[in-house]
Amino acid sequence: MNEIILLKLGELVLKGLNRRTFEDRLIANAKRRLRPHGDFKVYTKQSTMYVEPKNDACDLDGAWEAMTKLFGVVGLSRARACEKDKDAMLQTAIEYLGDKLAAAKTFKVESKRADKSFPMTSIQLSQYVGGELDEKYPNLAVDVHHPELTVYLEVRDYAAYVHADPEPGAGGLPVGVGGRAVSLLSGGIDSPVASWMIAKRGIALEMVHFFSYPYTSEEAKQKVLDLAKLLTPWCGRLTVHVVPFTAIQEELRRKCPEDLFTVLMRRFMMRIAERVAQRCGAGAIVTGECLGQVASQTMEAMRATTAVCTLPILRPVVGMDKEEIVRIARKINTFETSILPYEDCCTVFTPRHPRLRPVLGELEAAEAALDVDGLVNAAVEGIERIQV
Repeated sequence: MNEIILLKLGELVLKGLNRRTFEDRLIANAKRRLRPHGDFKVYTKQSTMYVEPKNDACDLDGAWEAMTKLFGVVGLSRARACEKDKDAMLQTAIEYLGDKLAAAKTFKVESKRADKSFPMTSIQLSQYVGGELDEKYPNLAVDVHHPELTVYLEVRDYAAYVHADPEPGAGGLPVGVGGRAVSLLSGGIDSPVASWMIAKRGIALEMVHFFSYPYTSEEAKQKVLDLAKLLTPWCGRLTVHVVPFTAIQEELRRKCPEDLFTVLMRRFMMRIAERVAQRCGAGAIVTGECLGQVASQTMEAMRATTAVCTLPILRPVVGMDKEEIVRIARKINTFETSILPYEDCCTVFTPRHPRLRPVLGELEAAEAALDVDGLVNAAVEGIERIQV
């Protein structure tokens, strides 16, 4: 029988009567991710999802890589299916895991008998296969507590499966089960991490990027699109709403106090993001704000920017320090792109001495000199939608 991929489901197995909805979404997400790698049969049974290639043209290595980034899965194993017979499982273990068995010093066999009609108990099956392997491989010693290699035998409804230690999955919930949000994506380190973290909780994303040409270059815009592409293996295909932001920033610089510029700019961003959310049916706005990191991320500044929105603002990295954020950025492969030296719209118009604790009344008074609705409407009308 062919090699397959076994995926262990995560917290969605605890969803009670809603569990089928979560599983259906996970299966649909898996099928989309697998499509470039061939024709696969995907189904769930007893808290496990099976990914079976339908023909030899399937790219199992590519499928495996795609499944490692599938939210909703906590563990993955490449397994070999065989008949539900103790000797067939023994022979499959020797053939399929022979290199690992020859290289290891300690091992154990762990069996799971989901098919209760199988004549041996899990302990009896482990003892039989473990004893035979112990005799065949003189390099091996049995260690049931801390083995270097564990041989897993799973006797299920359709077949038995043999595999080695599973690898960790992406965890979280299937993308889409928690609704939709818009995420503010800059060219920095924090916002891609925030987007990844909220997608992990089952949220489908639309990305919003504020672009200030000619103060920011086409290379800076492409950098953000590249970051979005790096997120797609985790989040699914993304649309980036590129907002023309130059007119707003120039108007702020002409008519508003310089020390309030950053927070006023953030208030415009939130207004525009909410309009984008209304267009695409999103229920929240996601930002990469981290408490105390910069002047616009004090509690007072966050309160001031939140005040212009009716939608909830989700800030997944708000309590993390920079090292924690960088660690995740490296894990999801966005860090090296985030540190490329292209300015974004925030850094280009940064005031020399930004106000750390802005007062809401002062901000509203400063905005009274502006045509806020007109500026927002013009920016929204000029949005460029790019799919990555």
